[in-house]
Amino acid sequence: MRFITSLTASAFVALATAQTFTDCDPTKKTCPNNPAMPADFSTDFKAGASGVKGWKQTAGTLNYGASGAEFTVAKKGDAPTIQSEGYLHFGYIEVKMKAAPGQGIISSIVLQSDDLDEVDWEFIGGVSSKVQMNYFGKGNTTTYDRMVEADVSNVQEMHTYALNWTADALTWIIDNAPVRTLKFADANGGNNYPQTPSNVRIGIWAGGDSENEGTRSWAGGPVDYSKAPFTQTVESVKIINYTPAKEYQWTDQSGSYKSIKAIGAGDTEGAPQNSAVIQPSATGEDAGLGTGVNAPTATGVAGTPAESTPCSDGEQMPSSTPVPVPSGGPYTNGTTPPGETPCDCGTLTVTVTGTPPATPEVPPASSAPAPPPVESSASPPGIVTDTRPAPSVPVPSAPTGALPTPSGNATTTAPPLFPGAASSHKAGALVGLVGAAMVLLV
Repeated sequence: MRFITSLTASAFVALATAQTFTDCDPTKKTCPNNPAMPADFSTDFKAGASGVKGWKQTAGTLNYGASGAEFTVAKKGDAPTIQSEGYLHFGYIEVKMKAAPGQGIISSIVLQSDDLDEVDWEFIGGVSSKVQMNYFGKGNTTTYDRMVEADVSNVQEMHTYALNWTADALTWIIDNAPVRTLKFADANGGNNYPQTPSNVRIGIWAGGDSENEGTRSWAGGPVDYSKAPFTQTVESVKIINYTPAKEYQWTDQSGSYKSIKAIGAGDTEGAPQNSAVIQPSATGEDAGLGTGVNAPTATGVAGTPAESTPCSDGEQMPSSTPVPVPSGGPYTNGTTPPGETPCDCGTLTVTVTGTPPATPEVPPASSAPAPPPVESSASPPGIVTDTRPAPSVPVPSAPTGALPTPSGNATTTAPPLFPGAASSHKAGALVGLVGAAMVLLV
């Protein structure tokens, strides 16, 4: 196979797209406390609307079928979206779903806080073999090196997408296989690391209908409504909140996870909003996920797109095949698999190396057999780890937060509590971000 590496305008857009909107930013003014999710929060959308509790419909309406909740774009302006009533502060988030097809159609899973910390799964309707993984800290879209793609057999079939989020690291997981790990220190010294209480948003929107040329290009082009309807189906959501409480208080305007105080720490039931049955949005025409997208125009990105020269036949980039979750202990990554030579065609490329954090032991959640172990001497190519020089200040410790076994998230032992601290701890130095390039398959 041949690969090319280029910095096209659409690549910049894909790397900079954020669902940035908030009702109240606690880094700018005093805001209400965030209601907390329970320690264990699960929703089976196949049960129908009456069984969907702890969510609110923020745009459009849902249909419920044998496979779950159906988020459908049938005409221009449709953008059905739901949002969890409660927030979690570090945890495990698992969504079982199939993305919608259709040029210009975007299916999304978003983890977002009130100060615009954000983690995304985004599915481009015209691309069935990949999913985009992205993150933002405090709504910062000034750099373009965040988005990484992962291979999926077919996103328009049912798969399980999960996040394991702690104060130390964030790992994206597909069908129980970790595919990307972001460490706290590697997100601009922690300044751009998502670290504040977040809710979960799921929805579908028409990026191809955007007035922004860059967004339309990133989404694959204008939507062809003659092929509508386009439907994203969500079967279930399972969440473990690593910081169970009644609510979360922002004690200052730093946006640091250390400034978050857990009110009623250890309350496994969380806030009363978690028991509310989902209701249709007030008008059915409220803003969906795409409303707050912050993307540069196709002609307004910083810098000049790099000229790209195709690699010669036989040159290959490192494989992106997912690897199983190890049963315990550290494992290594970052070296080129034997027999493969990284493609260097005179264009800007990014070298991604590093060691994901060790996976602690998890209390048994089900009788399902454990995934096969990975030898510690191996160099599995499937993990993409973002690494940059650590800041001079110590990286904060985190709740243990192991990877639970997907589809069996029930825990008999609550994870370690993280009540937070009332004082602010700011990093003493910023670390520059490394520019990255999109890798496109020819």
